[in-house]
Amino acid sequence: MKPYPKYFEKIRVRPDPQAEAKAHAPICQWDGCQEAGTHRAPVGRMKEGEYFRFCFEHVREYNKGFNYFSGLADSEIARFQKEALTGHRPTWTMGTNAGYRSSPEMAQHRSGRAGYYRNIRDPFNMFGADQGAPRERKAKPLEAKALETLGLTTKATGTEIKARYKELVKRHHPDANGGDRGSEDRFRDVLQAYRVLRQAGLC
Repeated sequence: MKPYPKYFEKIRVRPDPQAEAKAHAPICQWDGCQEAGTHRAPVGRMKEGEYFRFCFEHVREYNKGFNYFSGLADSEIARFQKEALTGHRPTWTMGTNAGYRSSPEMAQHRSGRAGYYRNIRDPFNMFGADQGAPRERKAKPLEAKALETLGLTTKATGTEIKARYKELVKRHHPDANGGDRGSEDRFRDVLQAYRVLRQAGLC
């Protein structure tokens, strides 16, 4: 009889899949523990991306007592939860003139790392930070000349341009001017000016 039966020769011990990770892992940061710190645990609020390294037993112990909102007032926690609905990004009210003011419910002092949204550069006022009157549209040279031909300023609205055009057409139309050549040239200039303004989208 053999001292080791044939069944013992077929026994294989499964290698530990985390053996290599444990060999290169730092020591557990739990006081008095010398095990490998193979598991990460978040440090806390305002320190996103930073982690403690614990062994399996101590990371479970740490997670049981971990509180992300530790030290925050109830109002701050409620605000954080509300902002989390929109991913901690600013929101604006919908409706008339919604682009000119941000929603009063948008916190000025954002929670967590979302505070940098208050410092975003907005040179084109896309987020309504500038609550003043919208800037005037600067007329191009041809548009300015066309408005001058009609006797209007660059502040003229589309309705004013159309009204002025109809008035000048009636005044300088060949059927109304008695065959005056000067009035005919003026009529042609008015038509050309209105065509330029219409193509520019001003009326």
